Amino acid sequence: MAVDSARGASVFWRWWTAGTTSAVGSAMGAVALPLTALTVLDASALEMGMIAAAGYVAWIVIGLPAGVMVQRLPVRRVQVCADLARAAAVLSIPLAWWLDRLTVAQLVIVALVISFADVVFDVANSTFLPSIVSKEHLQSRNSLTSGTHATTQLGGPSVGGLIVQVLGAVPTLLIDAISYLVSALLLRTLPERRAEAPDRWPPVRAMIREGWRFVVHHPVMGPCMWAATAANTVCGAQHALYALYLVRELDAQPGLVGLLLAADGVGALIGAALTNQITARFGTARTLIVAGFVSVAGALVVPLGTGWQAFAAFAVGNTVFSAGVVVLSVVTRTYRQIASPPELLPRVMATVRFVSWGAVPIGGLVAGAIAGVLSGRVALMIFVAAAACMPLVLLASPIRHLRDLTDYQRDGSTSAPTTSSELTADPEPA
Repeated sequence: MAVDSARGASVFWRWWTAGTTSAVGSAMGAVALPLTALTVLDASALEMGMIAAAGYVAWIVIGLPAGVMVQRLPVRRVQVCADLARAAAVLSIPLAWWLDRLTVAQLVIVALVISFADVVFDVANSTFLPSIVSKEHLQSRNSLTSGTHATTQLGGPSVGGLIVQVLGAVPTLLIDAISYLVSALLLRTLPERRAEAPDRWPPVRAMIREGWRFVVHHPVMGPCMWAATAANTVCGAQHALYALYLVRELDAQPGLVGLLLAADGVGALIGAALTNQITARFGTARTLIVAGFVSVAGALVVPLGTGWQAFAAFAVGNTVFSAGVVVLSVVTRTYRQIASPPELLPRVMATVRFVSWGAVPIGGLVAGAIAGVLSGRVALMIFVAAAACMPLVLLASPIRHLRDLTDYQRDGSTSAPTTSSELTADPEPA
């Protein structure tokens, strides 16, 4: 049951502060880690793709079991342990560098450890939020969370790029490690989520299958998951290629790299800030389809131009693509949290993450291989086709007939369109 009291608000803000702190450090680390590979170890395009893929491959390995794990274990303790694991992994990089033992293989291993911790933490985090926030305020809180993440993505890479230029890429990673430790300390102060456990849990495979079938056969959640998969395939390619493209093909300096990568945060902030207003006016289903086309336009613009025009195109395209993806993310995540039975929510979240986030390493590896043979610019252009699948899969589903996602009834009918949706509640005051 969601908490509506002042105590519940305090819990939310501590939860939010913990996530924001680690996000700031992670945003800096997102610049420092690839620059470490490029400037310290002279990594190749394929190696960059391997590092980017390692950061998400855990979704393929333990994405589905993570939902069962989170449902059975204390959520808060799972989050704290994940933070500590991520801190230890990141700290190993400066240590190996000081001992002159740092290798690309270690960066891949560190990315793998962080990836596995991220899987468990993310499922636990998205499951914990509905237990401290009322249903009518979920979208506004999800928008706030996405907006905060966007702000950290806006400031983090810029600051991270400047710190890298002053201190170097490896020392900058210390900030990322410290942020995980602070997050763990804050999360320890939160109450443990209390859930009734059966006398005997069903077999793990049976629980996984139940969550999988619910999502895949759901007429709204299923298409939304496949649209998110297309988006994350493109994101995987971008994560693998952006630093390579900017440094090696456009000759950008570390400070400029940070500023240009921050355009992702600008777009995310715009998308998060406008989601409630847009969905209230046009409906969540219609907004999703439009957001998909907006994302395609952004992905197309990113690799255009030469010289300063290329930098401008990268910034604009990155902003537009990110804005569209964030709108899709906020709306679909909120719908899953509302429409899923409470006992299935961890497994629903895990299933969606397994499929959609599992596409990130695939996109990164394929993009790295293409860039190694052709170029980063060509690889980014090729992945525009993957971006086009976002709106197309939505148009091919019952979503195209809806105003709001919640208008769909499980018998295949639709409820009468309304002027507002339970997914578009007015934002709560700060």
